[in-house]
Amino acid sequence: MRTTHPRRAALVGVWTALTALTLTAAGAQAVDTGPATASWSPPTAPILRIEGGAVRGAAISGVYELLALPYAAPPIGNLRWRPPQPPAGWDGVRDATQFASSCPQPTSPFAPPAPFSEDCLYLNVYTPSLRRDDRPVLVWIHGGGFTGDGARNYDGSKLAADGIVVVTINYRLGALGFLAHPALASRPGGPAGNYGLMDQVAALRWVKRNIAQFGGDPHNVTIAGQSAGGVSVLDLLVSHRSRGLFQRAIVQSGAFALTQRPLADAESAGESFASQAGCPDQSARCLRALPVDALVNNFTAPVIPGYVDGDILTESIGSALAAGRFAHVPLLNGVNHIEELIFTAGLGVAVSGGTFVGVPVSRPVTPGGYTTDIAAVLDLSPEQTAAVAAEYPLSSYPSPDVAFATLVSDANFACPALQVDRWTSERVPTFAYQFNDDNAPERFARVPLPATHSSELQYIFDQPNAPFPGTLDPDQQALAASMRAAWASFAANGDPSTPALAWPSFSQGQAVMSLVPPLPQVWMGFSDAHHCSFWGAG
Repeated sequence: MRTTHPRRAALVGVWTALTALTLTAAGAQAVDTGPATASWSPPTAPILRIEGGAVRGAAISGVYELLALPYAAPPIGNLRWRPPQPPAGWDGVRDATQFASSCPQPTSPFAPPAPFSEDCLYLNVYTPSLRRDDRPVLVWIHGGGFTGDGARNYDGSKLAADGIVVVTINYRLGALGFLAHPALASRPGGPAGNYGLMDQVAALRWVKRNIAQFGGDPHNVTIAGQSAGGVSVLDLLVSHRSRGLFQRAIVQSGAFALTQRPLADAESAGESFASQAGCPDQSARCLRALPVDALVNNFTAPVIPGYVDGDILTESIGSALAAGRFAHVPLLNGVNHIEELIFTAGLGVAVSGGTFVGVPVSRPVTPGGYTTDIAAVLDLSPEQTAAVAAEYPLSSYPSPDVAFATLVSDANFACPALQVDRWTSERVPTFAYQFNDDNAPERFARVPLPATHSSELQYIFDQPNAPFPGTLDPDQQALAASMRAAWASFAANGDPSTPALAWPSFSQGQAVMSLVPPLPQVWMGFSDAHHCSFWGAG
């Protein structure tokens, strides 16, 4: 149900005494979210009042789902490329059983199903209970290179069944979320861009104000994300704009973009984009009048590694972490075995400096093109390229694809993750992992691959829209259960250990948990396995 009139959320605090009367008058079933009573029974169509109005969800698979909850006004018209604004209220009971539109994006294996719309700033809540239990909250930030993917691709039901409240969010993508242009700056020479990160902060503020209605503790929130979502978690970790909005952080395959670009570079790319998209006058008015397709299809500027906008980000992630200028909260950080393999053997491109648009490489990588591909993707001199090729000789790997993917994974993912662990563990509890199930079903490529980028997601979330089917065998199901329990434990108390799994902190001899079926094992050889001394992180 769409909004019918603007109404601020300030009325949320006065509803308690009137809820039952209001919902009964609307022909709705009121939900007891207070202390448990002997007569209380779980509703099948729960109705809650949140800021803005009443919403009706559904009880599915043992948890409650409330979908398409607006956390910001539609960023359309004059609100395009502006900070997120409060959503309008509504009359009656809003249906919360269907997903909202996902944010506009190009076609890709990671794209959710239609529809797509600029009106996409919604979130979804999965909760095991509607009583005020002060349960831990985990807010999931999807990946997709800041240009694709969406919240509806991640079903949080199984994770919520481990006793936590799971929130999945949409945020603006591509040109709509990350265009930096002088005409869009808050003032001449002032901050510009990073609207998608502003959306994430707005969603966290919504969670702080509303999550108690879903049984969650607004003072025990974990931010978690994978790939670009992991980069987002690191962005939020070092941003002053998000301080106090979360108490723990989980980074999955997100340490590949630790050095952000200057705003001037991003604005220069934005001006080039404006001309290409049909705005040679470089005006904000022209840009805001462009059709969505022109923005989605013409945007080729590098979104990753992101840029220092002067507001959300005032310095690069790496420099902030190294200096201790970040939110001092417990961190769970990890990578997969060969992150890059899906981009080389699977999808035919490699991540160059964290850019998922990528630099084309030989398809497949060939012995003759090996050094050329190394130089192109890592931007190395001939001497540096020769040293890398000697460190990773083709004779040591089953194919050039695997050799190339291994070295780029080590350089871009594994060793930067190790460096993050070292920086953060000096100041906060830090826990590290590597996902090592090389028989995990491949959900995003047509060929089976060892544990690569995104392989671990299906062990934490159901992925109803993944392009290829996959079923976990019994041992893999046991690993998935262990991982969900560990993620829930970390969200609860900042430690992923469970009764079945003792997870040492990274500070205990640089311990890394190897996530293998059926039960993870402690591993002390991460740095050597990934040649991190060679890459300057050993």
